[in-house]
This record gives sequence, C-alpha cells and structure tokens, in this order.
Amino acid sequence: MAKKYYVVWEGNNVGVFDSWPKCQAQIKGYPNAKYKSFKTKEAAVAAYHGNFSDFIGTSAKKKKPVISESARANIVWKSIAVDAACSGNPGDLEYRGVDTKTADEIFRIGVFKKGTNNVGEFLALVHGLAYLQKIKAFDMPIYSDSRTAMAWVRNKKVKTSLKRSKVNEELFQLIERGEKWLKANTYKNPILKWETKAWGEIPADFGRK
Repeated sequence: MAKKYYVVWEGNNVGVFDSWPKCQAQIKGYPNAKYKSFKTKEAAVAAYHGNFSDFIGTSAKKKKPVISESARANIVWKSIAVDAACSGNPGDLEYRGVDTKTADEIFRIGVFKKGTNNVGEFLALVHGLAYLQKIKAFDMPIYSDSRTAMAWVRNKKVKTSLKRSKVNEELFQLIERGEKWLKANTYKNPILKWETKAWGEIPADFGRK
C-alpha cells in the first residue's frame, strides 16, 4: 500500500502526520475534526499551510488555490514560525512554535485563562527567541503574523488593555518574565512578518478560524 500523509487542520493536535494511527490520535474524541490524506509529504505540507476549506468537502472541487508557489519563493524556510489561539476575547489561550518548512511542532504552551491573542503572540515570540538562543541558532529567523506582538517585542513592553485578575495572574507573570527576558538578553534573530495574504496561513496556525 502506498504511503500517505495526513493533514489535521482541527484536532487534538494539528499538523502533518506520516501515518493513519498518528492522525487518528489527533482526531479521536475531537468534535468536527478537519483532516485529509495526501499522496506526498510536499502536497500535505502545502495543504496544511493553506486553508482547509480548499481541500475538504464539495467546495474543494470548485475552488482553486489562491496561493502560488512563486508567491512563497521569498519565505525563509530555515526558520521557525509562532502563533497563538484564543477561544474568546478574552478567553482560553495557548501558543506554539513550529518548524516553518515541515510544520513539526517545537513547543506548545497553554491553556491560560482570560488571555488575548496578542498576548499569546508576544509570549510565543519571546519563547521562540529563547529557544533559538538555547539551541545556539543565533541567526535563524522567526516568523509571526502579528504586527502588534512584534512591536511589543521590539519595545520590550506589552501594552495590553487586558485586565489583571486572580484568574489570569499566571499569564501576567509570564508577560513580566517575557519583558524581563527581553531587557536582559540580546539577540540577532530577525523577527519577520508572515505575509498571510501572499503565502497562506502561518505554519504555526492552529486552524481554528
């Protein structure tokens, strides 16, 4: 039997998986999971970076991909990408970082109560920078699709309207740790803006839109 690769856009964990058992573990018990098999890893990775609606259901036959490979030629694939997901605003928050080329998950943190997406994006960037320092990848770029989070990192200060409470105290402590890390450390890693309109969803996207 020919090998297949499986994309999970919505599930217990999202990404590209190289076997049905691994895929099945991500969709088991997850209501309305969104997934599909592909014949090659390249096709699966490209699909994961795109929009699941282009590949699932009857609309898949009618729609044409709007993201071209030529548009994605400017992506620095030897990099990591980060993103956050928040159920509500504020709501349950988590963030993660992945290998930009393969979408393999590097870290995933959460869930935190009463957070916002921008806060998660900031924490993901700081976590990513600290990770790159740890593995001595001092020049490797890191992608984010949040200009707000990029500005907060650049200014070493989070300017959020989120109110601090007992429920999200842990989250605010992480914010303070992130600001402290930025002030205490220097880094050369370029923080690059992920151009969603030209390239599709950032590889670290949680697929919950």
